[in-house]
Amino acid sequence: MTVPAVEPNITEPKPVSQPGTENDANTPPLVEVARKPASLPTGLTGEEVKNRLQNFGPNAMPDTSSHPLRTTIEKFWAPVPWMLEAAIALEIVLGKYVEAGIIAFLLVFNAALGLFQESRAQATLAALKSRLALSASVKRDGAWKTVPATDLVPGDLVKLSLGGVVAADVKLTGGEVLLDQSMLTGESVPIEAAAPLHTYAGALVRRGEAEAEVTATGARTKFGRTAELIRTAHVVSTQQKAVLHVVRNLAIFNGVVIVLLIGYSWYLKTPVAEIIPLVLTAILASIPVALPATFTLASALGARALAKLGVLPTRLSAVDEAASMTVLCSDKTGTLTQNALTVTTVTPMPGFDEAHVLALAALASSEGGQDPVDGAIRAAAAKKTVSDAPKRVKFAAFDPAKKMAEATATDAAGSQQRIVKGAFTVVSALAEPSPTAAALAKELEDKGFRVITVAAGSATVMKLAGLIALSDPPRADSASLISELHGLGVRAVMVTGDAPATAAIVAKAVGLDGAVSPPGPIPDIVKAEQFAVFAGVLPEDKYKLVKAFQKGGHTVGMCGDGANDAPALRQAQMGIAVSTATDVAKSAAGMVLTEPGLAGIVAAVKEGRTTFQRILSYTLNSITKKTVQVLFLAVGLVLTGHAILTPLLMVLIMITGDFLGMSLTTDNVRPSPVPNAWQIGNLTIAGFIMGLGELMFCVAVLAFGLYRMRFGIEALQTLTFVTIVFGNQATTYTNRERRHLWSSRPSIWLLGSSVADLLIASALAVAGIAMTPLPAWVVAGTLAAAVVFALLLDFVKVPVFRRLKIT
Repeated sequence: MTVPAVEPNITEPKPVSQPGTENDANTPPLVEVARKPASLPTGLTGEEVKNRLQNFGPNAMPDTSSHPLRTTIEKFWAPVPWMLEAAIALEIVLGKYVEAGIIAFLLVFNAALGLFQESRAQATLAALKSRLALSASVKRDGAWKTVPATDLVPGDLVKLSLGGVVAADVKLTGGEVLLDQSMLTGESVPIEAAAPLHTYAGALVRRGEAEAEVTATGARTKFGRTAELIRTAHVVSTQQKAVLHVVRNLAIFNGVVIVLLIGYSWYLKTPVAEIIPLVLTAILASIPVALPATFTLASALGARALAKLGVLPTRLSAVDEAASMTVLCSDKTGTLTQNALTVTTVTPMPGFDEAHVLALAALASSEGGQDPVDGAIRAAAAKKTVSDAPKRVKFAAFDPAKKMAEATATDAAGSQQRIVKGAFTVVSALAEPSPTAAALAKELEDKGFRVITVAAGSATVMKLAGLIALSDPPRADSASLISELHGLGVRAVMVTGDAPATAAIVAKAVGLDGAVSPPGPIPDIVKAEQFAVFAGVLPEDKYKLVKAFQKGGHTVGMCGDGANDAPALRQAQMGIAVSTATDVAKSAAGMVLTEPGLAGIVAAVKEGRTTFQRILSYTLNSITKKTVQVLFLAVGLVLTGHAILTPLLMVLIMITGDFLGMSLTTDNVRPSPVPNAWQIGNLTIAGFIMGLGELMFCVAVLAFGLYRMRFGIEALQTLTFVTIVFGNQATTYTNRERRHLWSSRPSIWLLGSSVADLLIASALAVAGIAMTPLPAWVVAGTLAAAVVFALLLDFVKVPVFRRLKIT
């Protein structure tokens, strides 16, 4: 008989918990009662499994990655490629096949560089892709067997064993287990689970063994619904926005100039055969051909540097986002804390001391198991040994029904002693009443501690020995991280599913000073400055909080480790998964820390700001060059009545200038002390002003060649080529440094590319390759004039950059 799959109950009764745990009212428990009867004790038959596998599909997340062909096509479907493709088409119409081939090579090079660097990041992501449990113990046809977890179907009977991962949503049908669901809920305290309760995929079995029936698999699981939320979460990177805005501004400005060029040429009655090459040259002059590739290359170099520091970017844009991050939303459990219970305080009752309280509690704790409470108590007791500790002769493990563990021991005199450990209400009922102990227990619980009570004595008369407070302590580096982030201008806030009292204690310990947000749904409008702690937050609310901060103009970083953090990790511009994160969190994040602790976040911010400055320099350079080149064509047309550049010369300028200029991605820069932001308006104004300065230099040299040297139009075209190349090199060195150009040393790669650019242009001009030759002294004199021009422009640049806040 085929048994239908059991659907999870929509009701949410309170889960059975270990002593001292509190369930936050805003957090739905991950353990629920199931309504329908379990499968047959023999399990499903092979035929039933086959049918259900066809109906429900494999127990895995669907692959949502883009097809390689689509990714490749996207590289040719963007503003810059469109402009290059239009230029190629014009060259072919004019019969300029060599020039068309060169531009096509530039187009393909751009796309190939982007695909190569992004494929390396995707390879990292693929290695970190979500995987359900590798295998599962399942009962089929009356026999237990081990199968891949992807083969599980609803209705399967599975065994949950110590140390295993729950591979699908299940309903417990027998046995008892201690489940660690911190990666799902963010709560570090495990919960006790027994039949007929329901739990979800991704939980870790810390103790015990149980049988369960699979109720949901793959995308239908709680884990899968979280994955769907991740898939729908998306934010356009600031890098993408910057490229689009720069290209838009250049297209608008240069488009107007090109229209004026056409109108003036028509006014001069220039033949159409001359107007078309002029327009083509102007179009080529206005294309920031290497801008997208430079963004990709700079980010890739930043990613490589971060990898050496134990930070793996899974998408290159995350490197740039790290520079712009203004708010860091950090999870508590496993991120700011160690995700491990430790004994915080021991309060002995009269007649006992701390060491003896711990010794008694250790006797009532299991040895070698994965129960975090027992492990923490035994570890604390080992540090405070006592010589007269009783010897254990009998032990009863923690019973969730009784809410206590019990041991029988004998002291040195041979007398038997009963020792109990557990919830205060249970243990205190077995011992003499103590109002003082009751007040202390309530005080500790109100502070967010987990309180374990210990009592000892004869079988009939027992005394309270003491109270043990446990907590999940902060990581050693959390406080210093928060302090350093504040120093870098990044505001850190804690976002957790834990109760407000617990969250507030940890926040204070790590230096997060500020108000705690009231429990409840996250409002649509909330400011990062309002609160330091957001507690009792559901996974969906973490996602909403990130979006609310983004609406407020913030670049948001989200740091977390659990599946519950994944949607927010994906939505944030900079999602960071810590080293202990689940695979789904790593898949959703933009960066993954491979080393324990959070020092990698500070490294990412610093390296991101270094990368940002390099990209900023190249972008400013592109605006300057593209502005001056088109305007120079217009002025040259007015002065000479002809086009002062041919399409081939313009292509050579693109190769020597744009692509050799990519060496700025290796330049020595000074990271900003505050978060960076793409101020495209100010950047455009600064580039335009620097472009006007270079235009004055270029016009002066052209006028010298036209009126003093009496060069013909062919020689003037060569002079224009040399002047633009030398002028572009001059503005490269003024733009790369926000202070005076001699304030920092350029990188070896930048110096090398500049030398190569100057030598190539000079050699072509003097030798007359692809152009009319010029006297060597004219080329040398133009170079000397460019050096003087750079020094003069530098004194104009400093106050302009300061005024426009180009830092």
